[in-house]
Amino acid sequence: MSSTRSNPSTPRPWASGEIAIKTYNLCLLGFGNVNRALAQLLADREEELRARGIAFRITGVASRRLGWVAATDGFPATELIKDFDGQGATRLPDVRAWLRHASADVLFEATSLNVDSGEPAIDHLRAALENGAHAITANKGPIVHAYEELIALAKQQKRRFLFESTVMDGIPVFSLFGECLPALHLRGFRGVLNSTTNVMLTEMERGLSFEQALRKAQEVGVAETDARHDLEGWDAAVKVTALVRVLMGEHIQLRDIRREGILELNGEVVRAARAAGTPYKLVCEAHRGVSGVEASVGPQRLALSDPLAQVEGTSSIVYFETDIFPGLALTEEKPGLFATAYGMLSDFIRAVSE
Repeated sequence: MSSTRSNPSTPRPWASGEIAIKTYNLCLLGFGNVNRALAQLLADREEELRARGIAFRITGVASRRLGWVAATDGFPATELIKDFDGQGATRLPDVRAWLRHASADVLFEATSLNVDSGEPAIDHLRAALENGAHAITANKGPIVHAYEELIALAKQQKRRFLFESTVMDGIPVFSLFGECLPALHLRGFRGVLNSTTNVMLTEMERGLSFEQALRKAQEVGVAETDARHDLEGWDAAVKVTALVRVLMGEHIQLRDIRREGILELNGEVVRAARAAGTPYKLVCEAHRGVSGVEASVGPQRLALSDPLAQVEGTSSIVYFETDIFPGLALTEEKPGLFATAYGMLSDFIRAVSE
């Protein structure tokens, strides 16, 4: 493969009835579970991507542990999927130097959420777009704090800023409305969108205490060691903000979301609610009214006939109300390790196929 940087905006040539293959240089920022799974998924789907005219090499990897490392000829996929340590690669001082050295065509950004400012993820994505690369993120912070700026910058640079993995992993929430349901008017939504609290409520219904249920959520990998963002409703509120800003076109701020977590609940209360046929769920919702959009996150007791009441454990659901479809639901059942990575993969295909 040639090491010359590709130009994703150039129309793909056709020859002898076959799609010409283009090679894209990919940079992975954050190298935890999500981008490691993405590296595996890219390797697994390599032939399917080539059938679409897409080839790739991973020329940059960065994390707090590794620093900014790049290889213009690309890192072997087998090396990345195993215990990658960056040995023998070029080490760069910062994100912009790293993107330039790696000749990045696409940045996959999967660093930790900063609820307060969205940084440094926003600067990472801004740097990618300014460097002429598509910017794909699994981080909700940039949507909450810089959505309009990054969309405008992407348009100016003739690149894409995509973020399908930020809500419900790889389920096509954002692209569903943007690409499949044009001119549909969204009036509101309700959902169960935080896996940690949903696992905990399910486990408390089964007999565990609050503390035991939290440990269970940590053991299955959905809760951080410090789970305050989940327990206090911040993660859910960030997702609500993202959905409202992108799908409903309202410039809502995180502080505008009425927010309550599950810290006041305990196993006894949760089990009593289930026994009464009105189980607790941490409900995310937003509705358009005469004075704008009102949005909230908080525990609610739901009738068993409510679709939201049926979602247990790591599963999630969002139920949309539109002018054409009174009820349109997307449900994700027990997502696995590759779910979030798949959302980033689908964004990659979308970005380079236009």
